Amino acid sequence: MKSAFALLLTAVPQSHEPQLIDVDGTVFIQVGIFLVVLLVLWRFLWKPYLRVRTERVARVEGYREEAVKLEADAQQRLARADAALAEARRTGAGERAVARAEAHAREQTLLAEATAAAQRKLAEARTRLNATVAAERKKLEDGSSAVAVEAARKILGREVST
Repeated sequence: MKSAFALLLTAVPQSHEPQLIDVDGTVFIQVGIFLVVLLVLWRFLWKPYLRVRTERVARVEGYREEAVKLEADAQQRLARADAALAEARRTGAGERAVARAEAHAREQTLLAEATAAAQRKLAEARTRLNATVAAERKKLEDGSSAVAVEAARKILGREVST
């Protein structure tokens, strides 16, 4: 390898001007230092960074999968709650219809009873009224002849016979 490097150095054209890059033995030292720094950085900086990054990606993916599972579970629970709510509404509507029918029947019964009671009271009142009217007519008829005789006597100024 040394002879190949020496051959390279002899093949390089020589210039009288100072060279910008001077290739000598320090290049090997610089390459060595670069490789040592690269190995140290790889071991203590790059590997831990890659490990932390991989763990973070795995954690994020785990959280995403958990979020998807939780979302699916929430959707199932929501669907069950909606189904239970719909069933409760159906049951409530049925019970409400039954309660309305019972209330309507009870209302009709109460109305019929109230109407019958009113008719009975009305009949009783009519009966009492008719009895009172008949009694008053009898009194008027009995007293009307006496009133007529008295009126005729006052009008004629003399006694009238019945």
